[in-house]
Amino acid sequence: MSAPAPLIHGSVAPGWGGVADAFAANFTDRGDVGAACCVYHDGAAVVHLWAGLSDPTEDREWTENTIQLVFSATKGATAVCVHLLAQQEMLDLDEPITAVWPEFAAHGKDAITLRMVMCHRAGLAAIDGDLTLDDVLAGDAVTAAIAAQAPNWEPGTAQGYHVRSYGYIVGEVVRRVTGHSLGRFFADEVAGPLGLDFWIGLPEAQLPRVARVIPPDEPDDPDLRALVAEFFAGDSLTARAMSGPSRLFAYDEMWNDPHLLYAEMPSSNGVADARSVARMYAATLGEVDGVRLLDDDTLADATTEQSNERDLVIGLALRYGTGFALAPTIGLSAGPGAFGHSGAGGSVGMADLDTGFSLGYVMNRMELVETEGRADALIAAASRAASSV
Repeated sequence: MSAPAPLIHGSVAPGWGGVADAFAANFTDRGDVGAACCVYHDGAAVVHLWAGLSDPTEDREWTENTIQLVFSATKGATAVCVHLLAQQEMLDLDEPITAVWPEFAAHGKDAITLRMVMCHRAGLAAIDGDLTLDDVLAGDAVTAAIAAQAPNWEPGTAQGYHVRSYGYIVGEVVRRVTGHSLGRFFADEVAGPLGLDFWIGLPEAQLPRVARVIPPDEPDDPDLRALVAEFFAGDSLTARAMSGPSRLFAYDEMWNDPHLLYAEMPSSNGVADARSVARMYAATLGEVDGVRLLDDDTLADATTEQSNERDLVIGLALRYGTGFALAPTIGLSAGPGAFGHSGAGGSVGMADLDTGFSLGYVMNRMELVETEGRADALIAAASRAASSV
């Protein structure tokens, strides 16, 4: 049964109305509560929409200034930072991490490169160590635990989604190379020049703008319920990676705790609006108001396939470049030139090399298993529009 359509705010350029239709259908047919979508094409915004409630417990409306936790869509922003440093010749993605982080070599990790981490082939999907939540949010104890542990499998021989270890490892390398945390580097080198409302480590003053995360409902389908249980229970690699470090995490009300937003978790806790996500990806393709992040050679390297096989953590075939998911992992309707990263619950940031569009979608009602296709419907509509305008 369709839900009533909320009042949709914003603007749509001629030729892009299909994206607006898909956005509206996300509310009437696919369960969105509050959300925003933005599309850039050839360096300019062509769609900027928002609607619904940012906090249904307070009947608070989603506005143009609402920002949202985007979970693993943060990994795309983190990847942009790494490729920017590689472009500046401050990092070599294929050099062993031990060149800048000697302690990382313990237990046979001496040959692991940053590229292996970013395409989820480093064998470090699950983080060992007895850590408290305070340890995890501070970060130093997590990086020490990763440096001290043995790999979960022989590095380089298989792919397994590095749910949170991705951010801690990359963040530590960036800190050792630049002297700044990854969140600080992102603020100075990416968000600042582009005027983004996008943070990895939210300033407390921005908290009133943050939409409330609505945790996922338990699936009606018993097979999906069993799949969700497998993701978070037991001692499997999947459960250890998805709920780690130290089995502390679940996709529930805990993510409305401000302390999880104030910390820097470069894999998991970016907070942004849809405009900023789309604008960042647009600046990887070309200039946006005079700013371009990645040159053509860097972008080609970032989006070259590095891994494409059944993932040991997720259990499905996934396809990655260096730090970015590629089509069809980024979206079943995405074209062959698409790259980006999605986040738990449904958010996504992506761009398409072939058609020149980028898209950001942020929302507050989570789905652990994305069965309703909200992001994919937007990607499909934007792909059609970009191919015809």
